[in-house]
Order: sequence, then C-alpha cells, then structure tokens
Amino acid sequence: MTRSLVVKVTCGTDDPERCNQGFTVAATAAASGVPVSLWLTGEAAWFALPGRAADLDLPLATPLPDLLQTVLSLGSVTVCSQCAARRDIWEKDLVAGVRMAGAPVFVEEIMAEHAQALVY
Repeated sequence: MTRSLVVKVTCGTDDPERCNQGFTVAATAAASGVPVSLWLTGEAAWFALPGRAADLDLPLATPLPDLLQTVLSLGSVTVCSQCAARRDIWEKDLVAGVRMAGAPVFVEEIMAEHAQALVY
C-alpha cells in the first residue's frame, strides 16, 4: 500500500524558514511520487492567492512559487476555510487548482490508513 503525506503549513512570511521547509518537504515528496496534500493554514493562507507566494524570499531556498506549482501539479493544495475567511479570502480569489476546505476534511485525510501528517 502507498503511504500518503499530509503537510500542514501554519506560518507565512512571519516565519519564512519554517514555511519554506513545509513547502519543500511537500514538493519533494510529490516529485518523488508520494501522494501529497498540502494544507495552507494561518498566515500560510495568503499563499493561496495569485502572486503571493513570491512574497516569501528565503536565501538559498527554492522559490516558494516553484514549490507551490510542483505540489499543485502533482498533488493537492487546500486552504483552510476558516483561516481564509478571517483574512477575507474567498474561493473566487484562489490560485487555480487550490481548493478550500475545513477541519472535517483535514481530519479525514490525516486519519486515512497509511497517511503521515506533518505540521510546520
């Protein structure tokens, strides 16, 4: 059976190194053929908007837009619906391919048999 990886990123430009680590792990796993679900919560919710991933600049790190595109093309990206609403972000505003969902979907994903969850 194939294991899946659920990565939850809870920070954004407020903690660029930790944020980029989460995206890097998700993109690396996706590129390696692992089924990946990346969740953008808290300040990471901003990266669900077009162009906002470029706001995170971390020396010697793969640019966040590239990491996001890798996960979008090989896995799934979800923005937390409550986190988005608190930031006045709506489904119509999201990067193409990003979905909006809440805690019930997150819990379903992390409780799936053979799922591994990581939080950054």
